[in-house]
Parts: sequence; structure tokens; C-alpha cells
Amino acid sequence: MSTLPPCPKCNSEYSYEDGTQLVCPECAHEWSASGDIETASDDTVKKDSVGNVLQDGDTITVIKDLKVKGTSLVVKVGTKVKNIRLCEGDHDIDCKIDGIGPMKLKSEFVRKV
Repeated sequence: MSTLPPCPKCNSEYSYEDGTQLVCPECAHEWSASGDIETASDDTVKKDSVGNVLQDGDTITVIKDLKVKGTSLVVKVGTKVKNIRLCEGDHDIDCKIDGIGPMKLKSEFVRKV
């Protein structure tokens, strides 16, 4: 049995391999087995779909039609969102979209203006 490193976020000893990634079943954090130090620093830096660094207060544009879960609303491609806030988690952008209201977005579906 091989010994895998503990989760860098929650220190759980129950990490497992999933392809080339290591996964923590307790906090769902994924990281590369070869670049633990690089991944830890990348967690604090959020990047948009083309690699631009995002910061609190930035203005972004949605690059893909996004269905709003639980409703029939759609955030259309090209929608500008002002004054974003970065947060932790899978949906790492907290914002308010005109006509829809407060919601969270994934940084992979936006581009910095």
C-alpha cells in the first residue's frame, strides 16, 4: 500500500488518487501530486478563462450562456458584471447580475474586461 500525502487544505489523511490528481474526500480539494507547493499558491490567485488574474472589484464579461439552476433564467453571453468579490469554493466569484440578482459564478466562464 502506498502512502499518499495528506490534504494541504484540511490535513485529512484519507486522500486518494484520481488519474493524475490527488483528491480529499472530506473537503473535496484536488491537487497535483507533483506540484503541491505551486497548487497551494494558485489557490489564492483566481484567474479568468484566458489567464488574467482576477481581483475584488473587477468588471468581468460572461463568455458562455449560463442557465440559472432552479429557474428558467439564463445569463447571456456578453453580460457585464461589475464589482465582483472573490471567494473560496467551486464557484469562486460572488456577484450581483442586473435582472437576476446575487449569484456565484465559476471563473472559467468569465473574462476580465
